[in-house]
Amino acid sequence: MSITHRAADDAQPAGGLEAGRYLTFTLHDEAYALDIFHVIEIIEYRALTAVPMAPDFVRGVINLRGRAVPVVDLAIRFGQRATAVARRTSIMIVRSGDQEIGILVDMVNKVVGFGPGDLEPPPTFGTGIQPEFISGMARREHDFIIVLDLERTLSPADVAVLSQAGRDLADESP
Repeated sequence: MSITHRAADDAQPAGGLEAGRYLTFTLHDEAYALDIFHVIEIIEYRALTAVPMAPDFVRGVINLRGRAVPVVDLAIRFGQRATAVARRTSIMIVRSGDQEIGILVDMVNKVVGFGPGDLEPPPTFGTGIQPEFISGMARREHDFIIVLDLERTLSPADVAVLSQAGRDLADESP
């Protein structure tokens, strides 16, 4: 499944939570959302190539049309147990800065629109992940969806490590 994202002139400011379209997904029975602007495509889980000495949240890399794309397990990044691979496990290919990164999730749900009345500021406690990773909370029916701040979830230092891992693996390929 591929997603066509908004044009660059529709971009939102980094770290801002605004009304718009978000891709929802599940990780360890929790609902999350990510601004659709960051999402390039969604692919089925496929075997990963391990990267020696990579941070523990980097599960490996995939060959995506000739490019080595690092795959991050958000659950590990959030201090939880690793994501178990199952039938609906997916890899969301996102762009953070100029780097494409795969994000391993239990399942991708759908694209939803959040209006201004749906959005709340991030909580200061109780989500089970570091508050700085959260842009806010979106009300949905009788529950909330945690809206992630991709730029903080994958800090510039993390992206640099991921970029180097992808280059190292590409250099080793014949």
